[in-house]
Amino acid sequence: MEPPPRAAPAGDAGVSVLVRPGTDDRSTRTAPGRSAPGESSRADARTRAWWLGLVAVGLAGLGIRIGTVLGRPHRVPGGDAYYYHNAANLLVAGQGFIDPWRYFGHNAHHHVQTAYWPPLFVVILAAVSLVGFKSFFAHRIWCCVIGAAAVVAAGAAGRRIAGPKVGLIAAFLVAVYPNIWMSDELGLSECLSPLLVALILLAAYRFWARPRWSSAVTLGVAMGLATLARDELALLVPFILVPLALLAKLSWRRRLALAGTGTLVALVVVAPWVGFNMSRFQKPVFISNGFGITLASANCDTTYSGSFEGYWSLKCALAAHVDPNADESVRDARQRAHALHYIRTHEGRLLPVELARMGRAFGAFHPMWQIRLDAYIETRPYHWAVTGLVMYYALAALAVGGTVVLRRRRTLVFPLWAVGLDVVASVLVTFGQTRYRTTFEVCLVLLASVQLEWLGARLARALGRLRPRRARLAAASSG
Repeated sequence: MEPPPRAAPAGDAGVSVLVRPGTDDRSTRTAPGRSAPGESSRADARTRAWWLGLVAVGLAGLGIRIGTVLGRPHRVPGGDAYYYHNAANLLVAGQGFIDPWRYFGHNAHHHVQTAYWPPLFVVILAAVSLVGFKSFFAHRIWCCVIGAAAVVAAGAAGRRIAGPKVGLIAAFLVAVYPNIWMSDELGLSECLSPLLVALILLAAYRFWARPRWSSAVTLGVAMGLATLARDELALLVPFILVPLALLAKLSWRRRLALAGTGTLVALVVVAPWVGFNMSRFQKPVFISNGFGITLASANCDTTYSGSFEGYWSLKCALAAHVDPNADESVRDARQRAHALHYIRTHEGRLLPVELARMGRAFGAFHPMWQIRLDAYIETRPYHWAVTGLVMYYALAALAVGGTVVLRRRRTLVFPLWAVGLDVVASVLVTFGQTRYRTTFEVCLVLLASVQLEWLGARLARALGRLRPRRARLAAASSG
């Protein structure tokens, strides 16, 4: 029989290793900072199993989303979804970025340049239209695929932030959370938000762990793409990218260089779209020019008191009289001026209206009435919307605990809450509704997952302490 291994003397790093008699200590010694071959293979197996589990959760999320589309297969696009769906098909048809309402309205086929919304979601829908999948049903299925990718990205972000268990919990919650998957079923641009936010957080925590040029570029690209999907996400550059760079444990020269590099990369990503807009409108347009009509719809008598306080109104948007044949940037400027005049002459009502907007967005102001508005105006499934509201309250409470856990572990938490600050800023200058919270929902899920993992570990330890006690009691009773 081979003798048992013995401990070899500690090396330069003070690490003892096991060697067998008759062998050369140096040939079997594990280098400092490296795992033994057996440990490495087991770690690789665990990593592969984790990724397989994440993919399985992603496929489950895809199944849930496709099931919701199949449950309402004959939906026709309306509102924002009408714009995205038809703008994508017009883009593939070679018409460029034109207003689908003006083109298809009364079969007039007017070619009116538009930048009502940022371009990325239209381009992504156009990708499937390009290969023949042009129906609204096909676009909704494609949104489900995007939603499933968000499940995987959220899991990867959770793993990066707080470990593999948190990653799987987060992926599961994103897969089943109605407030996230309902936008996929509706064919709205918010289906992109969870994926983009998860990728930003993944890049942000990667940059924090290794503040290098490559990670700064990756984070800048992610933020540039997010801006091309939802222009308010441009605020994440000063809210996340710049602070991360300035807080890095490097020389101030290197910190400023990394902050500048990430910001510059984000600007480079959006620059072609900005240049394109500058060439086709009479007034300067950067990412989008829908801010004027949004302000007009949110600032009027209807939205400053009563049951629609803090919300929006189509009647109010139409009250800002503009020439429908004018250049879109000119109409945007006039609508913005109309709204700002109303705000200045009703400053006394601004604070309660802002509170109502915040309350609508974060489920604190007539939440059931807001759910009914979501169901009627946006055609959200009412019962699933109620389920989403209940889950939101639970996730918000757990997120507070998750924040405390991460703080105790000395893990950075401000990037997660910075996304919430971004939502607050956008709601305060526009209006409140449930889907405007979508970008922050991913952060709530990640923070709640940390708390759930902590609770699960505490429960496991408690049960582990009970087992020996029960065994002793059983032995005593049998004796």
